[in-house]
Amino acid sequence: MKVLPTQFDGQDIRRVYDEATETWWFSVIDVVQVLTDSNNARRYWSDLKRKLVQEAGSDQPYEKIVQMKLLSLDGKQRQTDCASASTLLRVVQSIPSPKAEPIKLWLAKVGYERMQELADPALSLDRARQTWQQHGRSDKWITQRMTGQETRNKLTDYWREHEIKEGQEFAILTNIIHQEWAGVSVKEHKQIKGLKSHNLRDHMTEAELIFTALAELSTRQIAENQQATGLTENKTAAQTGGRIARQARQQLESQTGRSVVSGDNHLPPPPAQPAIKLPPKKRPIKPE
Repeated sequence: MKVLPTQFDGQDIRRVYDEATETWWFSVIDVVQVLTDSNNARRYWSDLKRKLVQEAGSDQPYEKIVQMKLLSLDGKQRQTDCASASTLLRVVQSIPSPKAEPIKLWLAKVGYERMQELADPALSLDRARQTWQQHGRSDKWITQRMTGQETRNKLTDYWREHEIKEGQEFAILTNIIHQEWAGVSVKEHKQIKGLKSHNLRDHMTEAELIFTALAELSTRQIAENQQATGLTENKTAAQTGGRIARQARQQLESQTGRSVVSGDNHLPPPPAQPAIKLPPKKRPIKPE
């Protein structure tokens, strides 16, 4: 999952792209702040949500609002209400604001960019390359990351065409593959790296990217050979494909003496803490 800030009218609106479901999620609080210029956008949103739920007689209009951890102004990851573009449009329509129409156009532009990327994947790769370069990734790492993403896309295309549901079932199969090759789940791997809402692959080492790609390539080719259809058959292919990469990983580790699964990440270093000055020690007064 990629967490990207963007701007509307000079104000930040945090958004998250969920690769598993191919959905943009936007911070509702940030959009409310833009629309209202409120001193307390969180309170405004809380009151508005309560009012609209009462008017509707249920919370159905907001059942698709989810909480995700986003970076706050204090530098900490905090749970924040997020909504897809379609749900967010309903929120925008509920707030009287001269900025309502411009922000609708902005949301449409974000959706249009995504449609362009689906029609021409090279656009998505170009944007990704620029983002990684801005974050200081080496050309070698970027090439490996993009190669791995292409391998991933071919696998998910196969899943879509063979009765695998996007979202939960994609996540189940992805975790099986990862558990098999790495010996840890996706969640555990993120914990090893100290990641929270970050995309694990954006923080992998070159070796981790290579073995992930090998596991997913093997899974797809095995599934294609067996014409695996549905979750059960693709689980078997995922386990077999992951084991192939695990055997290669273990052989490399036996030769190098180093674990492929690494705690290395690309997180920015924490801000330096100011040194604490201790008061000078008082010398004991000697009796005369």
